[in-house]
Amino acid sequence: MLPRHVQRVGRDCIAHWNGSQILTSSRPVSNCMRWAGYYPWASFPLPVPVDFSTNWRPSPFFGPWRQFQNSNWQLDNFTPSSCFHLPNASMKSEGEEPLTKKRRLSGQHDTSAPEQEANFSNQKEALCLSVEQNEEKRSSKKGTVKRHWEYFCQHSRTMKVFENKGTDQSSTESEAKFDFTVMSYNILSQNLLEDNFHLYKHCRQRLLIWTYRFPNILQEIKQLDADVLCLQEVQEDHYRAEIKSSLESLGYHCEYKMRTGRKPDGCAICFKTSKFSLISSKPVEFFRHDIPLLDRDNVGLVLLLQPRFHCKTNAAICIANTHLLYNPRRGDIKLTQLAMLLAEIASVAPQKDGTFCPVIICGDFNSVPGSPLYRFIKEGKLNYEGLAIGKVSGQEQFPRGQRILSIPIWPKKLGISQNCVYEVKQQQKEENAGEKLEAAKLDNTQEIVIAPEKLSSKLQHHFKLSSVYSHYFPETGIPEVTTCHSRSAVTVDYIFYSAANDDTATQPEAEDSLHGGLKLLGRLALLTEKDLWTVNGLPNENNSSDHLPLLAEFRLIER
Repeated sequence: MLPRHVQRVGRDCIAHWNGSQILTSSRPVSNCMRWAGYYPWASFPLPVPVDFSTNWRPSPFFGPWRQFQNSNWQLDNFTPSSCFHLPNASMKSEGEEPLTKKRRLSGQHDTSAPEQEANFSNQKEALCLSVEQNEEKRSSKKGTVKRHWEYFCQHSRTMKVFENKGTDQSSTESEAKFDFTVMSYNILSQNLLEDNFHLYKHCRQRLLIWTYRFPNILQEIKQLDADVLCLQEVQEDHYRAEIKSSLESLGYHCEYKMRTGRKPDGCAICFKTSKFSLISSKPVEFFRHDIPLLDRDNVGLVLLLQPRFHCKTNAAICIANTHLLYNPRRGDIKLTQLAMLLAEIASVAPQKDGTFCPVIICGDFNSVPGSPLYRFIKEGKLNYEGLAIGKVSGQEQFPRGQRILSIPIWPKKLGISQNCVYEVKQQQKEENAGEKLEAAKLDNTQEIVIAPEKLSSKLQHHFKLSSVYSHYFPETGIPEVTTCHSRSAVTVDYIFYSAANDDTATQPEAEDSLHGGLKLLGRLALLTEKDLWTVNGLPNENNSSDHLPLLAEFRLIER
């Protein structure tokens, strides 16, 4: 039992405890941690005074991240989560942020401090809220930046993302149309975060641990409730332990492809089994041991999905997800990886009538809007003659990679043509034609003369793709941002799709070769760099990745 004078400790009397010591009692609670108060003049957050009961006892555990236990305390002024601890003395203070962040944050208040507000029930169990309850309350906290929906169709039902889906897709009204939502989200692998900690010096350490981040990420996925998820940087051990099971409990079927090297993350595509059935799943490995150019371990994933609704034809949708190489000075590798992904899509998406089914390509392309790689995706062609490898992705304003792209970029033994399709059948035809050269006529020799065209500097692909996002705010011209950390704030994440002829959101010059395709109904608006720094960039208290989730709603248009 504590002495009476210690029980009555007040605001003006604060004991000097070891920085790693924490208060506990005899009853376990969840891992939720909150500061009772934060004072910028102190080297650590201070607990508000409370009147402890005689059931208090010192903890035998040490360490800044240990949880403590709860008993029947009388709380006068406590946070919604009644958990607190004293941090390790080595925790970095706000004054130790990078100079670039100091300049950006000058004149701005720290909006990530928790609110001093409490709503309690009479039950003991309400003293410490669960992780999910905390995440729900964060949406109404100060310091959050709300994102709104942008609509492109009066009949759009995108509001279902924030509501329970009560629409019946099998009703007479919706028999001829199929609406669905797609999210692309780089969730930031914990392993990569720890390997590149210099990018997150502006963040408080407690916001960077996986046990804090994952509930936030899962809550975002629950709230946005997309029918298809394309996730990047999905760490393999986390995927097996909790990500897959958590998503399956929400009604998703998950397909996953881990990188082929030492980094234990990869790409995942998850879809609601109530909306789609799986036709095929094809992983794409960009590493080739016999091709020196392809020595990186990035991967992609291509799924062919069957919508669960009554239609005249056997409609299918091809969903692709990838995370291209980051290195700004290796545009040759980026273009080759993209060509390999497009070749796999071209082998999966053809239909019986020779056309392609609607295609959606999501991912982190590590390329900015307007770059040669971006234009190649949207325009379907690229003449790379004389193009420096450092300028392919547009990531650097003054690129250091000055070497010119070779012609062709990748060797012939890769088996992919300049049209970004597998050329196995073409090679077989050329071999058969070569055996008959002596007996060939002049017309046949003219066909062989066309072969050198494959060594030209022109790349092409057969998909007419549009971007869900316009990348600039039309009112101000300020760039949209999909990722924001201590080094940069740019757009590198995209959702590309096969646009239907009557899609009002697509570019005017875009054409539809599908006689059907996808109509963009709405999208979740992105933010500016200034918006994100008002909440201390990414990750922050409510957004636990250094990327924002992209979300769009489509309508499948039949031919």
